[in-house]
Amino acid sequence: MTPVLAVSLIVIALLAGVGITTVGPGGVFVTAALYELTDLSSAAVAGTASATFVATGFVGSSVYVRSGELRSGPAREAAVVLSGAGILGALTGSRMNLLISDQLFGYLLAAFLAIIGGLLAYRERVGIKPTGLLGQTDGRRRAVLAIVGGSIGVLGGLLGVGGPVIAVPTLVALGMPMLRAVAVAQVQSIFLALFATIGYFTVGAVDVTTAVVVGVPQLIGVLAGWRVAHLVPPRQLRIALAGVLVAVAAVITL
Repeated sequence: MTPVLAVSLIVIALLAGVGITTVGPGGVFVTAALYELTDLSSAAVAGTASATFVATGFVGSSVYVRSGELRSGPAREAAVVLSGAGILGALTGSRMNLLISDQLFGYLLAAFLAIIGGLLAYRERVGIKPTGLLGQTDGRRRAVLAIVGGSIGVLGGLLGVGGPVIAVPTLVALGMPMLRAVAVAQVQSIFLALFATIGYFTVGAVDVTTAVVVGVPQLIGVLAGWRVAHLVPPRQLRIALAGVLVAVAAVITL
């Protein structure tokens, strides 16, 4: 790895960490950077990125336990159901990754970034009315969470994008408060990323050196992002993030 590449990855990972604990989407920039800037295979990109998300999930969960968002019963229930379903989805997604080409992986990753960026921009400009599905009966609420958790696991395992990037906007749309959604997503990302990493590690698709270079600054960003989330209204950050996601998607497809 050249010094220029290392510095570029460190800066991107730091900003990605901030995004993870402020608005959810953030780790996906690490995945995009590994795909665009390194010669890793698509499986190694997803496996290496997933490995870094295990640690960020631990740190992110710890800080949100400290600030109280994970101490309520509904938050703990959501975390358990999402995590359990996410494990199965992550293992499935990591196996699906091995069946697709690097080029198709790039197209899928670009499409994912563009869709997430578009949804963020739409939500900020038009607004998305919460569906209220999480306020239904216990059985229906848990079924909805299980379906959401499993789907997030498949996408996270397939593309190596972690969980918060998908979980936070989905849970908010379902009626969960923003900070609780970010907090719950941190817990799910531990299990999702851990089992996705195991799936990729068994086929030799985790670059440990790159994971360390990216993972350490990403952790610093996670801590900084948690403080930002409690000090600054995140609306403008989300709008800027939406624009960057769409721009990165365009670069990947070139």
